[in-house]
Amino acid sequence: MRVFITGGCGFIGSALVRHLIADTDYELLNFDKLTYAATASALASVAHDSRYEFVRGDVCDAEAVRTAIARFRPDIITHLAAETHVDRSIDAPGVFVQTNLVGTFVMLSEARAYWQTLPTQARRAFRFHHISTDEVYGSLGPVGAFTEDTPYDPRSPYSASKAGSDHLAKAWGHTYALPVLITNCSNNYGPFHFPEKLIPLAIVKALLGEPLPVYGTGANIRDWLHVEDHVRALQTVFEKGVAGRTYNIGSNSEQPNIDVVRTICAILDRLRPKADGLSYAEQISFVEDRPGHDARYAIDAGRIRRELGWRPLETFESGIEKTVAWYLDNEAWWRAILAATSVGSRKGLAA
Repeated sequence: MRVFITGGCGFIGSALVRHLIADTDYELLNFDKLTYAATASALASVAHDSRYEFVRGDVCDAEAVRTAIARFRPDIITHLAAETHVDRSIDAPGVFVQTNLVGTFVMLSEARAYWQTLPTQARRAFRFHHISTDEVYGSLGPVGAFTEDTPYDPRSPYSASKAGSDHLAKAWGHTYALPVLITNCSNNYGPFHFPEKLIPLAIVKALLGEPLPVYGTGANIRDWLHVEDHVRALQTVFEKGVAGRTYNIGSNSEQPNIDVVRTICAILDRLRPKADGLSYAEQISFVEDRPGHDARYAIDAGRIRRELGWRPLETFESGIEKTVAWYLDNEAWWRAILAATSVGSRKGLAA
């Protein structure tokens, strides 16, 4: 099988590439623009594999997309390329509209044009897999969980752009009969996570001896999904999923943000204790909350478990232990990113 992956140098995309090269005999084309959050080094282990190819390109560039698809002739297109950081979307929403909405429109249009040229059997087998987020559903109260039937209620420029891209994918399925799959996942974490999101940022700031910023009171709750569980789910969906179906992906691992940071500190206290004997938790600093910060996300992943047989292998406890250990073992990777970017500076205050 030939799989065309957009955004394959990003956090989730690179994990999917590594997983498919290691666990399948599929041929892969990674189509990635290499924006600030892309890390080609995350694919060093597969870069010279004969089944892997990289093409630098922008999903908003229809001609580049068309050329790459026509030459590679994929059986599956998995569309992960997106701007993803909520804080950045507050400061610069236009970039998110362009990449997440316009880019998805281009991908759908070019996928449809290619799909229409396929022979009958290949048309039936083809899938366009659009990867999205649970943030499109909005903010939950203290009980309940998002299902595939939860009405959309996005609250940030990021989630609004992803909600719009979901609707485009569904429309291409209904209007043009393009065999579309959609997955909405909870918050990911794990190796090679760009250090601007909560978990990797807390780890690296703790190791640097800097304040660990926690928004508001830290009471906001997220359902945490290890990235390697997520990419196994993505493979399961594009192999077994029913065209036109949406599948929520989560691991039933809800944690308040403050508990996540305290857990990271406790692991670091064990694995790399500070010379002064103090806990890394002493570095926790509560800061001004994000505007419109959603209170809680929780995923009901019953459909993908029942219909496709997927389930997570990592608990939050096992996954976060492995993640902290990975950052301790790969300081050169994240230190190079910090030296070249401004990821540690606060964004998204909408001043």
